[in-house]
Amino acid sequence: MTTHPWDVVGIGANSVDFVNLLPAYPERHGPFAKMRISRQTVSCGGQMATAMTACAAFGLRVKYVGVTGTDENGRRVRQEMATRAVDMADAIIRDAPNQFALIIVDENTGERIVLWDRDDRLALRERELPVEAIAASRLVHVDDVDEDAAIRAATLARQAGVRSTSDLDRITGRTEALVAAVSIPIFAEHIPPALTGEADQERALRKLRARHDGLLVVTLGEHGALALDGDRVHRSPGFKVNPVDTTGAGDVFRGGFIYGLLNGWPVEGILRFANAAAAASCTRLGALNSVPSLDEATSLLEAGVAPR
Repeated sequence: MTTHPWDVVGIGANSVDFVNLLPAYPERHGPFAKMRISRQTVSCGGQMATAMTACAAFGLRVKYVGVTGTDENGRRVRQEMATRAVDMADAIIRDAPNQFALIIVDENTGERIVLWDRDDRLALRERELPVEAIAASRLVHVDDVDEDAAIRAATLARQAGVRSTSDLDRITGRTEALVAAVSIPIFAEHIPPALTGEADQERALRKLRARHDGLLVVTLGEHGALALDGDRVHRSPGFKVNPVDTTGAGDVFRGGFIYGLLNGWPVEGILRFANAAAAASCTRLGALNSVPSLDEATSLLEAGVAPR
């Protein structure tokens, strides 16, 4: 019987987020062109850091691989992730300021604007990947921040017989290669139409089927998620909550998806749990600070809250 020291190895970005709650959504002109900030918080985040923290909160054994800075923000994100049971032994420390983001949140709807900066020196290099840890894991999760490293990690996973999932949030010249490399691509809502020219998500996934034979998943924000499993489409509606901040919801969805996948659930169950976890995360400010516990996500799932 094969022993896996890690359920998930996550390879990608982290951030320290400066969250500002505003009384309305900003406008170029008019009464909401200038507003007093209602509340400020600082929360660690970033696509991979949030997804891996969610996996750890659900009880999975998690290793994070990514580059952090030498400044106070870098120290903060390393310490906070370690405190949340994420193994940081392969996190890289580089002499540069850590990635950070200024997040502006409408306190009425929870919708947000993210303004970020990342020093080029924080790029993860292919040679820095922990090859043995990847091969010894049950699943590898990658984002699209450092694409060459992500493609290499997914390729190493496939060669070792390990499944991989993704956080695909932008279109570049390397996106097609990254989609092909991962076992289960998980797309942000705008990606399938951009890749295929099909505005309808189902038609877009069916068009992508010609290029990829694995499970294809797209997140749809408050409307839930859609998956194409073979030729069968699964639609899973979102849960209705009173949103405080939607930051990190997509990353928590991926953590929930990974949890369900590793537990061998059917696609419908995976999507439903992931949607519940994402919805629960929207009820608190911040990214890592909003990650729900397994009990919180399960409670929302079992409460039968009317879907959107």
